[in-house]
Amino acid sequence: MPTTVTLSSKNQVVIPQEARKKLGVGPGARLLVLVKEDRIVFMPEPRHFVKRFSGRHKGVWGKGYLDRERGAWGR
Repeated sequence: MPTTVTLSSKNQVVIPQEARKKLGVGPGARLLVLVKEDRIVFMPEPRHFVKRFSGRHKGVWGKGYLDRERGAWGR
C-alpha cells in the first residue's frame, strides 16, 4: 500500500483514504507523530494509554526483582 503524498504550502499532509479506513480514523482524530532518524510515523492516539501500554516490558527485570525492590522500601 505504499502511497506518495505531497506536503502543502501550509505544511499539511492528506492521509490517503485507504490508510484512514485501515486505522479507523477520520476528521478530528488525534494522531501521535513519531520522528525517527529518517522518517515520520503517524499512529492513532490510544484512547486509553494505561490499557494500551499495561503489561509492556513484563519480565524485563526477572522474577522477583520488583518484590525485592518494594520490600527494600519498607526498611
